[in-house]
Amino acid sequence: MIRIGYPRHFAAAVEAASSTGGQITPPVMGAVAFLMIEYLGVPLTTILTAALVPAFMHFFGVLVQVHLEARRRGLRGLTKDELPVAWTVFKAGWLTTLPLFVLVAILLSGKTPYLAAFWGITACLLVLVIQNFIRHDIRTAITESIRETWEGFVVGAKYSLSVTAAAALVGVIIGVVTLTGVGFKIAYMVTSVAAGWAQSVADSLAFLPFELFSVATLTLLFTLIMTAIVCVLMGCGIPTTANYLIMIAVAAPILNLLGVEPIVAHFFVFYFGVLADITPPVALAAYAAAGIAGANAFKAGNTAFRLGMGKALVPFVFVFSPSMLLVTDSFTWNEFFLATIGAMLGIWMLSAASQTGFSHRCASMSGCFLQSPPSSLSHRISMPPWPAPSSLFRCFCDRWRDAGKRTPPVPENRNTRPSCRAVES
Repeated sequence: MIRIGYPRHFAAAVEAASSTGGQITPPVMGAVAFLMIEYLGVPLTTILTAALVPAFMHFFGVLVQVHLEARRRGLRGLTKDELPVAWTVFKAGWLTTLPLFVLVAILLSGKTPYLAAFWGITACLLVLVIQNFIRHDIRTAITESIRETWEGFVVGAKYSLSVTAAAALVGVIIGVVTLTGVGFKIAYMVTSVAAGWAQSVADSLAFLPFELFSVATLTLLFTLIMTAIVCVLMGCGIPTTANYLIMIAVAAPILNLLGVEPIVAHFFVFYFGVLADITPPVALAAYAAAGIAGANAFKAGNTAFRLGMGKALVPFVFVFSPSMLLVTDSFTWNEFFLATIGAMLGIWMLSAASQTGFSHRCASMSGCFLQSPPSSLSHRISMPPWPAPSSLFRCFCDRWRDAGKRTPPVPENRNTRPSCRAVES
């Protein structure tokens, strides 16, 4: 990305935002998917199905902002000669995909995660041995296979120590929270504060001839905002698995108290726990990527958070419209398409507003409108919900077209392209 012309901090931010998105993307989702199975008592296929659309929204938001950044800077994609041949790449490395297929196949068959992990590791060892026999003679292949297998066990044991320690300490925290009832007390405090704020806002809007937001909707909204802030703060510097275990003991009861379905509540706290990895000032993933790219760490963290806008907004959408998760009890196709299409348009326009800096912010206003909960303005007032989004969307298209007219020409010779530092200046 730096060689093509993207700024160093932007390249680092894309790497960080995309990498953290892997934790919310099926079919693996790290260890959290297996913890959800234990806590919710549902099959793995239910968890993976529920994670499909929100994960797509996250990567869609990153893709839109990368595209708009390239358009704004007049960058181009790789030529046909620069692109690798897909069949050649697959033919050279298809064997390495075998463990992933084995792992996913066993998980989807309904077997336990422990059995899937065993056969996945066995498939990895098999691939290692086959590759060594292809590259070396028999004696060298046997020696290398034994040496690399031993190194793999050593590295795996070292990584498991940190996870085991974190899980043990989290177990202590969960035990204290459960036995003392602190979780329910915190839930009562948060919902009480949110209800007070909601009532104040409702009273300030009482002069309107229609109900803009109900008190229940505002209470849920304020509760979600406070819960999200707590999840991000708790997730700073803590592994995702440990953060999830803490938040389901502290924050999930808050949402359950307001009638949010358990799987929706778990996904909400999980998403904001992952978001902490790209949220300054403790954006560990962004800072690591900045070190690789040689960029300013704080600038990369701010850009990574902006790229992860979809991950921050979509949880609010699927709490108000649970059908986005596909497996909730209240699922309807009408609500699913309304929430999904509205969220996509909203992410697109908010990404355009934050990326290109439109002076009139028409894209930002329409993005907020399209991502508003179904019980809000467009569904409360006796008026069709489409005129405002369509007019604002047309405003966005006009502004984007004008921005495209000001795009500098793309140099034909790559050697004449200005350096990344010159482009940043």
